[in-house]
Amino acid sequence: AAVAQCVRGALRPRLPLLSVALRTSPRLLCAATQQKNTGQNLEEDQSQSQNEQKVEPSSAEKLLAEEKAKLEEQLKEVTEKYKRALADAENVRQRSQKLVEEAKLYGIQSFCKDLLEVADILEKATESVPKEEIKDENPHLKSLYEGLVMTEMQIQKVFKKHGLLRLNPVGAKFDPYEHEALFHAPVEGQEPGTVALVSKIGYKLHGRTLRPALVGVVKEA
Repeated sequence: AAVAQCVRGALRPRLPLLSVALRTSPRLLCAATQQKNTGQNLEEDQSQSQNEQKVEPSSAEKLLAEEKAKLEEQLKEVTEKYKRALADAENVRQRSQKLVEEAKLYGIQSFCKDLLEVADILEKATESVPKEEIKDENPHLKSLYEGLVMTEMQIQKVFKKHGLLRLNPVGAKFDPYEHEALFHAPVEGQEPGTVALVSKIGYKLHGRTLRPALVGVVKEA
């Protein structure tokens, strides 16, 4: 009996606290439920706003992508036009440079053609002098011949200095770009198609045929 009385005494002070807790717990439960509902509503609002934001940038991104594609196409066209313009300008520059170089090289072409006649006359003059007459007993003829030979040598030096070279193709293969055939004849001991005789010396100016050599060509018997 004493023990039961002690237990009842120990539980008596705690009963008011338990009753208070039971009275206040519905209020706490209601507040927690309201906070939970409020959190869910906030999450739904945030997710809805995020979805709206996602929808709006998608259309903006589409417009930006289309604008980017247009700009890239315009850039490609401008780049192609720029490259073509550069290529055309380079071609014009190269052609102009080539014309200038050719003008420098071949600007004296007509002048050289006129001088070739002088060289031909000098050559014929030296060839027409009888070699047996060139003696000390004929000092005037000897001096004249030596002067002609020196003049001819000097004019050939000047020609060579300016890129003008002789074409004397005796025994060479006939070349239609450098030779002009006057006749064809069989010649014993020579290969057909070779030059047997040079009637007139030819000349080349910087590798270009200025005057073809007049030749006779060997043909088969």
